[in-house]
Amino acid sequence: MNDVYILAIETSCDETSMAIVKNGREIDSLTILTQMDTHANFGGVVPEIASRMHTENITMVLEETLKKSSVSIKDIAAIAVTYAPGLLGSLLVGIECAKTLSLVYNKPLIAVNHTMGHIYANNIEHEIVYPTLALIVSGGHTDMLILKNETDMEVLGSTMDDSIGEVYDKVARVLGMPYPGGPAIEKNALEGEDTYPLPKPMNDNSYNFSFSGLKSYIINLVHNERQRGNEIRISDLACSFQKTAVDELTRKVDLALKNTGIKNMILAGGVSANKYLREEMKKTCENNGATFHVPNILYCTDNAAMIGCAAYPLYKSKIFADYTLNAKSSENIKTYIENKEN
Repeated sequence: MNDVYILAIETSCDETSMAIVKNGREIDSLTILTQMDTHANFGGVVPEIASRMHTENITMVLEETLKKSSVSIKDIAAIAVTYAPGLLGSLLVGIECAKTLSLVYNKPLIAVNHTMGHIYANNIEHEIVYPTLALIVSGGHTDMLILKNETDMEVLGSTMDDSIGEVYDKVARVLGMPYPGGPAIEKNALEGEDTYPLPKPMNDNSYNFSFSGLKSYIINLVHNERQRGNEIRISDLACSFQKTAVDELTRKVDLALKNTGIKNMILAGGVSANKYLREEMKKTCENNGATFHVPNILYCTDNAAMIGCAAYPLYKSKIFADYTLNAKSSENIKTYIENKEN
């Protein structure tokens, strides 16, 4: 097969991003325009503002991506775009752009699930070795899967309520930290000590996760202490929270590695940028004699390069979308896999 260049578009939340990816692994060109500073003023992403800013920026991002690329639009084999999950208005901007480019330049259209993008980001610097255990941790997801090969996968467990990234943001907010909460929690945790006894979330032997109880406990703890006029040791509580949450993630991964005998593990999603999580997960894998890989921090957060990587297996299998493609605000990984198999 000749080299395959895929132009990928990612607009699921507050990053307007495009990339040109060669053969599912090599990043020829990548542009990421974030709206983070704008949404930080509101303490979180405002959907209406996000979609409006995508509309304003997407043409400029396309021009910049093509300008930095070693190939022209006529060399592109297909147009890939995130269709789910995400903010509907934001997704639609990317989808309409992708449809237009597909129609004007007569290129096949590939619909990519955002979560699959996070998984395939691991292919950029270290080729995924199958079978592998994958843990996806982000603002919308906490999922554990077995990747049997490039197209066959099985969901072992998922969050029963809040995702780990969502809880990081909410705990940060109640502690008075800025948005996004993940980096703020991590920074404060480095300066604190694990002095607050917190309940272990979903302390069972399943592969599922639950963090809502931990979140509620901390919110109530902070409220009650402030009502009594007691000082909240912010850095210590951030440290205790992070350790408790990460301990549950590593415990479930340890359980899965032992029970399945799989010797490869990858971490994916925005929360995988957390250095403490990376270090603890690496230790867990080493204790089980398993290899551990996580993407470069640039590819952990939302970006179009990962969408181009995830589109490549679909391109090889000739799984293309038509112009009825629409956005989906929610599509968990289990539903995606079931739909793909059907």
